[in-house]
Amino acid sequence: MTAASSQPERGSRFPTLEKYDVLEELGHGGMATVYRAHDLRLGRDVAVKVIHPHLRDSAEAVRRFAIEARAVAKLRHPNIVEVYDVSSASEREQYLVVELLRGVTLRRLLEQHGALPAEVAASIGVELLGALGHAHDEGVIHRDVKPENVILEHRASAAPKEETPLPGASPSGTFATPAAPSKAAQTPGDRIAIKLTDFGIAKLLDAQGVTSTGQVLGSPAHMAPEQIEGHEVDGRADVFGMGVLLYECMVGHLPFQGSNPAQVLRRVLEGEYPSAEREQPTVGRVWSRVLDHALSSTVDARFASAAAMRDALLGELGRLGVASPRGEIEAWLDDPAGFRAAHEAAMPGRLCARGDEALRRGDAIASAADYNRALAYAPHDAALLKLVSRLNRRSARRNRLRRTLPYAAVALAVAGVGVGVRATLARRAHSPVDAVQTSTAPLPTSPVSSAQAPAPVASSPEAVASATRTLARPAVAARPAPARSTTREVRFATVEPAQGVRVAIDGAPPAPLDPTKALVVDERAHALLFSCAADLCDPLSRAVEPGDRGVALSVRLTIKPAKLVIRGVPGNHYVLSDDPQHPLDSTEQANSVPMAHEAVRVVRLIEIETQHKQNVELRAGRVSRVDFVTPL
Repeated sequence: MTAASSQPERGSRFPTLEKYDVLEELGHGGMATVYRAHDLRLGRDVAVKVIHPHLRDSAEAVRRFAIEARAVAKLRHPNIVEVYDVSSASEREQYLVVELLRGVTLRRLLEQHGALPAEVAASIGVELLGALGHAHDEGVIHRDVKPENVILEHRASAAPKEETPLPGASPSGTFATPAAPSKAAQTPGDRIAIKLTDFGIAKLLDAQGVTSTGQVLGSPAHMAPEQIEGHEVDGRADVFGMGVLLYECMVGHLPFQGSNPAQVLRRVLEGEYPSAEREQPTVGRVWSRVLDHALSSTVDARFASAAAMRDALLGELGRLGVASPRGEIEAWLDDPAGFRAAHEAAMPGRLCARGDEALRRGDAIASAADYNRALAYAPHDAALLKLVSRLNRRSARRNRLRRTLPYAAVALAVAGVGVGVRATLARRAHSPVDAVQTSTAPLPTSPVSSAQAPAPVASSPEAVASATRTLARPAVAARPAPARSTTREVRFATVEPAQGVRVAIDGAPPAPLDPTKALVVDERAHALLFSCAADLCDPLSRAVEPGDRGVALSVRLTIKPAKLVIRGVPGNHYVLSDDPQHPLDSTEQANSVPMAHEAVRVVRLIEIETQHKQNVELRAGRVSRVDFVTPL
């Protein structure tokens, strides 16, 4: 059975198009509604994006729409949704006809699984940056790179049936492209497709002045600073968007957050966000710096192109032994939970091996980065913790030496001049005999009277050594004081959720955390493991490096999503009042609802067609049910 054979009952609300038979609604958003339709001329199923009426009722909008659609239609890349057709200016409806995809958005995957393993996220980035690089070469800027505009198709591992597919559909109904030969199906990554959609839509909206109505600002955290300020943009705006997308994939939340769009926009413009490594230590320093490079608020400080960012991702994936990024994505899609468990078990050994290599070539910084990331995966590994502590102490000593070396050089130079001057004065003031005697042992570091002057010491080696030690003690090289244990404070700039968080220090039993009070620890390295009461959050490990200064941490635990089952009227659509951009399914399958800042959330569920509303209490990790068919 093919995708084209399914013929659901059509509603009168479907648009009437001259060349396409509209079959069913697939989804809708702030800019368009997407339908599955049958191409009456070519006999294939397609996806038709019909622009909302409030966007089409402008002659200038229609003109711009046609120009931009034709520009996007030039793009031919395996990671870009292909455009087949565009409406004419004379048609009532304004629409794009694109290839039909049978997959899931990256947004939905993030809602279901939370943060992805960093290597899986980077592998997705490799695919998308290849698409962006091609588009930029053709003079097309996306302007709205975000998880909602990324679709992943995944075919099961079973070999496809041997039958001739219809044009545009596979026998399995999974892909919109013909099935690959059986030999190619054995290649890692052959069973997936990653597509970037909606090129140029943001520019179309902005060209009509829709920005002022808030439509484009529906995703302010994904927009580059120069785009927010209305400046001309180039491919580096998409590089910024990819930085935001990959940060969310690796960390589990957006880099720029706020309680309202204005606050988010201000943080984007100021470049204010917590580093990925600080938020999610398993991301590691290398990936965190790649993201920082992409997220620079200054255009010239970012990667110069999508290709340059793609090369950076491929370089680190290769260093970590990921030979096939597509194979990495495919393995994760096959079994997300199993892949994560195997990945977390394998990464400490893999990272330690890379850390060993860096040590052998004398790159202590790279070595420390790998070992610290390994410790984030295995915070209770005593041997690894000891090794990281030793490396961090060594690094701290080198940093202190690097800071004090210029001052030490100046002090030694001053001390040398002082000794020379005093020696000259002493030779002039003493008799020749005295001069001979004092030349046997160096002068003391401070002037002394003749009554206090030491006796000749030429015949006493011990005395010579003692005098030499006295002179070889400039202030900057003073003998260190005996080591003593010191305490320091670990304070918390942010703790989310605000209540119910527990912390375990160095493997001790967890205890409730009071975010207003500091933890008192000694100067050694420590491993902190944060969790939530009743297992409502995913645990988070943080490493406190050795030192004598206090530490400030931002702790954001990912609260487990709630599950919401809606018994609704077939064909109707449902949204939460505080998240109208993400429609929910009214089936027996539970919707995964993110719980951003709290474990319990009371919201209003709205049936769009009737505007009927019901309150629902969502609880992290639990299933809630709402009945719109026979409401109480």
